Amino acid sequence: MASLFFCSDCGHETSKWTGKCPSCGSWNTLREADKTMSRKASGGTVQAVVPQRITDLVKQETQRFTSDIGEFDMVLGGGIVSGMVVLIGGEPGIGKSTLMLQLSDWLGKKDKKILYCSGEESAEQIQLRSERLRIANPNIWLLCTNDTEAILQSINTHNPDMVVIDSIQSISLSNLDSVPGSVTQLRESCNRLIRTAKEKNVPMFVIGHVTKDGLVAGPKIIEHMVDTVLYFEGEMRNQYKILRAVKNRFGSTNEIGLFEMTGLGLSQVTDPNNVFLSHEHQQIGISVGCILEGSRSFIVEVQALATASNYGTPQRVVVGLEQKRLALLLAVLEKNLALYLRSSDVFINLTGGIKTIDPSLDLPILAGVISSLKDQALPENSIFIGEVGLSGEIRPVSQLENRIKEAIKLGYERIYISEYAKTKLKAKLIKLKDIKALYRIFS
Repeated sequence: MASLFFCSDCGHETSKWTGKCPSCGSWNTLREADKTMSRKASGGTVQAVVPQRITDLVKQETQRFTSDIGEFDMVLGGGIVSGMVVLIGGEPGIGKSTLMLQLSDWLGKKDKKILYCSGEESAEQIQLRSERLRIANPNIWLLCTNDTEAILQSINTHNPDMVVIDSIQSISLSNLDSVPGSVTQLRESCNRLIRTAKEKNVPMFVIGHVTKDGLVAGPKIIEHMVDTVLYFEGEMRNQYKILRAVKNRFGSTNEIGLFEMTGLGLSQVTDPNNVFLSHEHQQIGISVGCILEGSRSFIVEVQALATASNYGTPQRVVVGLEQKRLALLLAVLEKNLALYLRSSDVFINLTGGIKTIDPSLDLPILAGVISSLKDQALPENSIFIGEVGLSGEIRPVSQLENRIKEAIKLGYERIYISEYAKTKLKAKLIKLKDIKALYRIFS
């Protein structure tokens, strides 16, 4: 029988035992595991699985129940699906545990039985948080343990309508010879929890720690195992937080929900445009664009500042965007307009703490930079929607009509788009061929 050795720290697999793991360098962490599988289990034969034609499959409607918090339900695709497993990641202190305790309260008010399992905090600590959030719901059952088996037993005994695990890195299986948070513990604990959630048809929300890069700590296989992956984003000192879906088997991805952190916890923001706009008119270096997140359009304000550099190497600082994107756009600006930016510091900021990679912000970024360089404000009630190519041409963006409708709804009278864009909407559209045409609006 062939044998396989795996590292209890990093999960690396090898066919030979060595004292030191060849992947992570840890000593004495290789454990032997059976690589082959028998065709019989417990004296019985394996049940045959018959394939079906895809055209013969019977469509089944997905049953959901809502939390009545529109922003949260929308991120999940319309509500919580029975048996779904959701992984929630975010920086320490961002509000993951607060959100889960509030979700338990929201569903508890709908007569749902919630099992809240905490491996990080004591019952006294959770009680203090619940008092601060004014949560006193008899439908919330608290279990403070680090034992995965105890959690599974409690799920089988109490039959809750929803389970919260806070957090996956803090729980472990006692029969595994590795510490909590190791690759082996994460993989096996997550596998047992998911299997129970599917068998009991109970939705499960699992909180996960993140690395310094902002990704969920542990093997990537955990994100593949769960149904939905949510990330809680936002600056620590910013009152606004964004809940983003990056994977969802029961809905569209890249949907976002906007929440405001208050003294009583998180509350949904029903009008995001008030967050991302300062409502100041005719300011130098200020432009307005429209980004697409999931199925929704958001009007965002781009703040640009170009000033003489006091150091040998000019600074390029961006908040909410990719650093390389700004470098690319400034190179296009220098090449096509003969503007000398090598002695200027350039700073770009998206208001409201929003982060995006939407290319439609290329045009408002350049409009803001030119405005700051010329010390001249952009036309009042103007909005810029377009991607900029390397040769300086302005390109149309996806779902342009949805963006234009959002701009019209908020009262923007001058909508600058690509000359190559096609739309049937009747609005005051100003078409620009390239950034030279953009530069001429300042003359």
